[in-house]
Amino acid sequence: MNTVTSITSHHTAATGSARSIGDILVATGRLSTTDAARILERQQQGNLQFGVAAIALKVLTKEDIDFALSKQFDYAYLSDQDTSLSPELVAAYKPFSRVGENLRAVRSQLLLRWFNGDPLHKALAVVSTGTGDGRSFVAANLAIVFAQQGQRTLLIDGDLRATPGRGQHALFKLGKGAGLSGILADRAGLEAAQQVPGLPGLAVLPAGAVPPNPQELLGRPNFSQLLLSASDQFDVILIDTPNGSDFADAEIIASRAGAALMVARKNKSLVPQTTLLARRLQDSGVALVGSVLNDA
Repeated sequence: MNTVTSITSHHTAATGSARSIGDILVATGRLSTTDAARILERQQQGNLQFGVAAIALKVLTKEDIDFALSKQFDYAYLSDQDTSLSPELVAAYKPFSRVGENLRAVRSQLLLRWFNGDPLHKALAVVSTGTGDGRSFVAANLAIVFAQQGQRTLLIDGDLRATPGRGQHALFKLGKGAGLSGILADRAGLEAAQQVPGLPGLAVLPAGAVPPNPQELLGRPNFSQLLLSASDQFDVILIDTPNGSDFADAEIIASRAGAALMVARKNKSLVPQTTLLARRLQDSGVALVGSVLNDA
């Protein structure tokens, strides 16, 4: 399982918060009314929190309590029984894990360094030098944690070279439809972005059909216009990219976004290649706002 370890320099729920944990768990079928009464009795006898009493009675698990709290505080995530998305989307399925905590730490740094309210600082390219570095994993999970914070988030799959059905399309199990390549070829609009069920505020624009001329498409004014239009509708725009060693696509995307986040994989990414890509990006005027070490 992929993990994110570090980043280095270069709405309150109106309905959910008013409901008790017990009410939420009973309504969702995780707790019977009989067991709820047992928990309340134990809670009163020992002057305990509801969750502590429930776990002590072995009626509920910590996962059940976390689920109820997420409903109270409008924090969207998916249960293990939900198979609508890929299990690689750790932020959606296990937001309270170490990986989830690390992703939120990266989010905090990005909010300080780039997504700071400036209307020109809404797009960010996620780049790396080679295949298998974890770009798509990092981009997808970061998009989820931004949406969980209440940011209107758009994830764009800018890898126009990947086999159809791979990348973000596979991670989010998206249906058929137009994608980025169709928009750049004037055959679709931003409505091609698909909302993610169970994760309010998150939309994903898949790469679409593999074109014969990805660099030329990305270099067209249409791509800049797409980002401009998206910035009117979204607070955060994250763009997945193909590897930077073999293709110049990542540099084109990053230059249009204005900023990039570098992903490197422990014991795999080569320092000279990573340094070279970072230098090329900075020479192109791209703000390199940080780097993430993926220690999978």
